[in-house]
Amino acid sequence: MQKVTVLGSGVLGSQIAFQSAYHGKDVVVRDLDDATLAALPQRWAWLAEQYRRDLPDATDETLDAAIGRIRATSDLADAVGDADLVIEAVPEVLDIKRQTWAAVGEVAPERTIFATNSSTLLPSAIADATGRPERFLALHFANNIWVQNTAEVMGHPGTDRASFDAVAAFAAEIGMVVIPVLKEQPGYVLNSLLVPFLTAASQLYVRGVADVETIDTTWRKATGAPLGPFQIYDVIGMQTPYNLMRTSPDPDLRQFAEVLKRDYIDAGKLGRATGHGFYDYR
Repeated sequence: MQKVTVLGSGVLGSQIAFQSAYHGKDVVVRDLDDATLAALPQRWAWLAEQYRRDLPDATDETLDAAIGRIRATSDLADAVGDADLVIEAVPEVLDIKRQTWAAVGEVAPERTIFATNSSTLLPSAIADATGRPERFLALHFANNIWVQNTAEVMGHPGTDRASFDAVAAFAAEIGMVVIPVLKEQPGYVLNSLLVPFLTAASQLYVRGVADVETIDTTWRKATGAPLGPFQIYDVIGMQTPYNLMRTSPDPDLRQFAEVLKRDYIDAGKLGRATGHGFYDYR
């Protein structure tokens, strides 16, 4: 598992790529948009600053070496042509993920193992699109991967054990605490706990019960937690919750998705990584 391809260079995709390279892997990042790829050096510089701040072993030398192990391309065949492992972090929309994996399955080597970083979708909903379902599973990372270093490994009923074990070993090699998920569960362990919490905060907000700062302060002060729910949204970024909530059967959550789109995404306030979300980090 030395040669790793990451599909998608958003918040989590870029973090997965950087963390893998930091731990010595050779990484190719693939994204559709050449302008997005051209901006990746700024993203690597931002991540390097976070590593310097949070990790005692992060030096200019180790960080420069990590960046040197990352290559970016918009060509799918080029990206996956020599990959041991492909990790997908494209938008949280089932059709997009299935289309992506169908294309990958046509050009990736037979040895390649496929992993989705999907936050909520089950691997069994995607696996057949790959053309090799036995080598497909989920590898889910928490945001701020370098310090919130959990990796949930979850197969589907057709995943072979060797692929599961290989992905778990890879996760450990890049500094993760491996969380084996013993059966398919929407949201794994982490998001099965986190999503209801964030959903409750969103409903309090759109129903006018309390504003963002009050909700966050209440949670922090009453529980001793370091972050409130809207601070967590800023860490996650706005795009993933928007994609999840915009088609929700719950009208409150659809309304919250509209707020995210109108007041934050369209305004370029995408969360902490961009300097502004519900809070201003500039």
